[in-house]
Amino acid sequence: MRLSGPVAAMPAANIDTDVIMPKAFLKGIDRSGLAAGLFHDLRFDERGTLRPAFILNRPDMAETRFLLVGPNFGCGSSREHAVWGMLQYGIRGIIGSSFGAIFADNAANNGLLLLSLPSAQLAQLAAHLEEGAGHMTVDLEAQRIEIGAYAGSFDIDQALRRALMLGLDRIGETLTYADRIRSFEKAYLAGKPWLMGGHGDERAS
Repeated sequence: MRLSGPVAAMPAANIDTDVIMPKAFLKGIDRSGLAAGLFHDLRFDERGTLRPAFILNRPDMAETRFLLVGPNFGCGSSREHAVWGMLQYGIRGIIGSSFGAIFADNAANNGLLLLSLPSAQLAQLAAHLEEGAGHMTVDLEAQRIEIGAYAGSFDIDQALRRALMLGLDRIGETLTYADRIRSFEKAYLAGKPWLMGGHGDERAS
């Protein structure tokens, strides 16, 4: 899996899920319309007018696919809407040094790539941006990341890498073991037939 696209830098530390997805956008009964809420109070002023200084509002960032972020990104509340909004907006990967734990779990469950890189490597990536923007390529199979003339490798949990490459969520990942699960179930119930209404010795342990 190799994905390329615009990358925007948001280097502030501790950008929390309330900033990523304000509470006003949590009232719906489904996931629709969350792209409009992504970074809403940063993208728009109190009159609903676009803030031209915000990086995602720049014309060259209209199809941003990656964010280069500061430490502890996604901290705060556990709202999964923050990840859903990212994906609806078109964000496919977030690169930083550290992430909120629940946000990271939500990202993994929904197919949003988070890469945790050393600060020195993040500085190298940022150095190849122009005014906080650029073009990035992430190659999951090769575990390689590129911006401009920079190219480097990254580490990632291999189970997560496999799930992202195959487009699997947690249920899909579990179902890849369906044959082993059925074999275990069959052997387990064969030794405890009373669990299925059989007539085995109910005194057996």
